[in-house]
Amino acid sequence: MSNRLQYMALIALGLCCFSFLQIDSQLDLASQWQILNGHIGQDFAHIDWAYSRLPRLAMALLVGASIGLIGSVIQQLTLNPLLSPTTLGTSSGAWLGLIVLSIAWPEGQTHYQAMAAMTGSLLALTLVLLISGIRQLTGLSIVLSGMAVNLLFGALTTALILLNEEYAKNLFIWGAGDLSQNGWDKFHWLWPHCLIGIAILLYAGKPLTLLRLGQSGAKGRGLNVTALFLVLMLCGLWMLSAAITMVGVIGFLGLVAPNLARLIGARTATSELYWSCLLGALVLVMADNLALIISLFSVDIVPSGLATALLGAPILIYLILKQKNQASHSSFMSMAGRTRLHKTAVSWAMFGLLAIVALGVFSHFELNRFVFAWPDAFNWQLKWPRLLSALSAGAAMAVSGVIMQRIIHNPLASPDLLGLSAGAVLAMVSFSAYFGIRMGQLGPLIAFVGSMTVLGILLLLGRHFRFAAAPMILTGVALSALIETLVQFSLMRGTEEVYDILRWLAGSTYRVTGDQALLLCGVSLALIVLSLSLHRALTLMSLGKITAAARGLSVRPSFVLLLMLAAALCATVTALLGPIVFISIVAPHLASLLGARSVFSQLALSALLGAGLLQFADWLGQVVIHPNQLAAGTMVAIIGGAYFILLLLKNRRGV
Repeated sequence: MSNRLQYMALIALGLCCFSFLQIDSQLDLASQWQILNGHIGQDFAHIDWAYSRLPRLAMALLVGASIGLIGSVIQQLTLNPLLSPTTLGTSSGAWLGLIVLSIAWPEGQTHYQAMAAMTGSLLALTLVLLISGIRQLTGLSIVLSGMAVNLLFGALTTALILLNEEYAKNLFIWGAGDLSQNGWDKFHWLWPHCLIGIAILLYAGKPLTLLRLGQSGAKGRGLNVTALFLVLMLCGLWMLSAAITMVGVIGFLGLVAPNLARLIGARTATSELYWSCLLGALVLVMADNLALIISLFSVDIVPSGLATALLGAPILIYLILKQKNQASHSSFMSMAGRTRLHKTAVSWAMFGLLAIVALGVFSHFELNRFVFAWPDAFNWQLKWPRLLSALSAGAAMAVSGVIMQRIIHNPLASPDLLGLSAGAVLAMVSFSAYFGIRMGQLGPLIAFVGSMTVLGILLLLGRHFRFAAAPMILTGVALSALIETLVQFSLMRGTEEVYDILRWLAGSTYRVTGDQALLLCGVSLALIVLSLSLHRALTLMSLGKITAAARGLSVRPSFVLLLMLAAALCATVTALLGPIVFISIVAPHLASLLGARSVFSQLALSALLGAGLLQFADWLGQVVIHPNQLAAGTMVAIIGGAYFILLLLKNRRGV
């Protein structure tokens, strides 16, 4: 790396720090210099600059350098440039750990926040490694596994917040990421926890250099790869947990900083570690500059996490677009299972669906007693819209998942990972939060426009890498992370609509009216029939783009049409129920395991299984903590997520 680039990066960091201290400051340079020398005046401007602006800058430098270092360690350990604390699920795990602590043991927050965050991070990392396997760290599967864990932990987080609303305000601030300071206390608490980063910088370079030879090559030269992975990963998670404890979740830094370091010429392991620290600090200070500038012209204070996402998402997408040689010609590989679909399996699936429907119709509570009887007229008016909407939504999301997995050629793909659900969520939340319209009054057209907007961005960017699967998914992940931060910002505003938005985000059938249920059923049925009619095109797309083109299929128009169909199914469900996750992953897998290998049979059986799974989750959510209720989306995320993890474990081990 040239000295010129080093000087440019250092100068950029210095200029960003200087501009950060001057934004909206009422002090001249002489007064600021006096404060730096310990002479602090008694007026508000001096106190604000000394105990708010300066510690905020120090915190940005420390957190940015730490997360940049963590990202470099993770990427060098796994030899995977796509991994970061966010994509591994460790950030969402740390946030969940903090939430559990604040709810279960509020008094323990003073001394045990970092430990709770560390526990959540380790749990997330363990799940991801169990799903993907320790030998599958370099591919796209571990990224998808991390996003699946993110979805699962996100559903658990939403459920905990809804059941403990008195804690929600502080939790929203954690989720959005905020560097604002009211003194030096937080910085003094954080920096000792990050001292371990110095040891990583001094001693991790040599073993990481050996690891670039591959695990076999490194072991042949005497390196204990397992011990290195455990020690460095634990050290990184400790720093991450401490940072999240103080400032909340700051996304993108751990992914962007190491890639930027390699882009500007960091070739050795040690130089990448150092430059990832520097660039992480630079990007976060730049983002905080942006947050302060936007806040000057905005009614609301913009959190640092939002500004980081606004800055980091375009950088990540730019890095993805630079990889123009990632065109994918792979074919779809379904999971292990039966090779033929027998009538017995179909019969059992239909019987199971009828049993679940009967359970939903006949079972209910009367005077706090669980009874099994035909509901009266009043209860029937409450039951049938929920029943119909759950069945329709489950079938629609399952079919959407089959389409996504077939055209992306990855059995872990889903509309959630491409950002299609997130687009609908952003559109609905934005209209509700900023225009004061209740979620139930918003029509499906708004959600559809949100999904189509994200789809349009994906298609526009996808042309640069010929719609290859890996960069398409990574672009969707980047957009999803950006949208999630925007949603967290909307929740931070603290308006009366916040809990209405949260209940909708949980994916509930509770407020669905009869007309909405009929609309959802009609639209879902029409789109499912259309999907079945396109089974030949989807079959050819499953064989790979080269094979599909050789057999006369117009690949690009077919890809776009099928992607729009998946987006339409997802947007329809999201508009009326909220985001429903894991149905689109689990139902196609179950259908494949039962022997549905052809596209037509997998579409039909997945719709059947998805309908039953979501209806069962909705019923279970009504009875498991009666008289309280858990939303269907939350329950299906817990059930589907747990089953999905067990399914992948069984498939990976070849059981």
